[in-house]
Amino acid sequence: MSKGAFFGGVHPSYNKDMASGQAVIEMPLPKELIVYFSQNLGAPSNPVVKKGDEVKKGQVIGESGGFVSTPVHAPTSGVVKTVENRPSPVGADMIAAVIVPDGLDEWVEGCNVERGSTGLNREKIKGLIHDGGIVGMGGATFPTHVKLSPPPDKKMDTLIINGAECEPYLTADHRVMLEDAESVLDGAALFAGVIDVKNIVIAIEKNKPDAIITMQRAIAGRSGFTVAEMDVIYPQGAEKQLIYAITGRKVPAGGLPMDVGVLVQNVGTAAAAYEMIRYNRPLIQRVVTVTGSGIKHPKNVLARVGTKFSDLIEFCGGVHGDTAKLINGGPMMGIAQHSLDAGMTKGTSGLVLLREDEVGQFVSDPCIRCGNCLDVCPMTLNPSALSIFIERMRFDDAEEYNLMDCIECGCCAYVCPSKRPMVHHFRRAKAEIRNKAKKAG
Repeated sequence: MSKGAFFGGVHPSYNKDMASGQAVIEMPLPKELIVYFSQNLGAPSNPVVKKGDEVKKGQVIGESGGFVSTPVHAPTSGVVKTVENRPSPVGADMIAAVIVPDGLDEWVEGCNVERGSTGLNREKIKGLIHDGGIVGMGGATFPTHVKLSPPPDKKMDTLIINGAECEPYLTADHRVMLEDAESVLDGAALFAGVIDVKNIVIAIEKNKPDAIITMQRAIAGRSGFTVAEMDVIYPQGAEKQLIYAITGRKVPAGGLPMDVGVLVQNVGTAAAAYEMIRYNRPLIQRVVTVTGSGIKHPKNVLARVGTKFSDLIEFCGGVHGDTAKLINGGPMMGIAQHSLDAGMTKGTSGLVLLREDEVGQFVSDPCIRCGNCLDVCPMTLNPSALSIFIERMRFDDAEEYNLMDCIECGCCAYVCPSKRPMVHHFRRAKAEIRNKAKKAG
């Protein structure tokens, strides 16, 4: 099944060949782990450990801060060195537990135990997914148990497992599909059972033919599963674009996938959910792509949550040449880092290191009204007007121009001849609008 058309989009240089052929390799435990208590979209978890506490692998160290929240677990056994603000991948310092591993890597009692399927009804499965701290691992980190809890009036008929991985350079999802296809499908089947759907689509871009073949073989004999071969265009993996490309349904402005009867989950999220439900293993590690011309040995690394970026880089041979920029995530939607001391989170899908000649001198000029951004915006917005409104601090006007529907994909900035920092503008304005709403409410 070949799918792909949605409005707009761009074709950046994907540069996936640097790491796509590298099998996942497990990284040894580092000397310390920086485990943030904000690991999901929504309310952060509340710390339940303090300096000097001994912890075991899989132990809860942060309890959920509400329904749209998840617990945080110790990635290994050891001692809590401190609980304090530390540099984070999102820029601002965040509260974190600094854990010094004891080298034993000993599970807390009750974890890493195979579980039967007896008594696992829908609510029990959702509860286990919450207890495991499972979040969207494509980057958004939305709590998975919340996505699996649509209101009764929202009837679902399709589950899309997102393996598009359209972001340049990144290959973590690609390797998960190649090396752990059964866990992905078993996790998808559990999701489908919770929301009572029979149509399960595995969406993969055509630039991953080996993953397409692997998943096609893996679904043989499984009822309701199909593999959709997606056109290679960015941002094919964005939820709303993926839904339209596969089903022809358009998520309404301000709406959610559930409004058109669809649930989208990442392939890594499906595998992590299966690990939790079958073996009671919470989300304490994930595959991270460390790649780019600025790293000596690009790799796909299975690393513990909280591993410092500096340790990941060292594990991959260190920097190569005149490395000038480190990006948490891909170059289109990722965030440039100001410190190597930040720790990876559940949402860290990759680190991209770029050389000086690839980064160049960034100079932003005024908008020349060329209209390029209108042609590529997959949400059919007017990025040019939005950016100008925001520069003039006219946030109300930006909101009226549907700013909140922006998915921050970066297509507009990619084609802008004036090199305007569109996504930075939009993120700032969204924060201003949300803060205003909080004060008013």
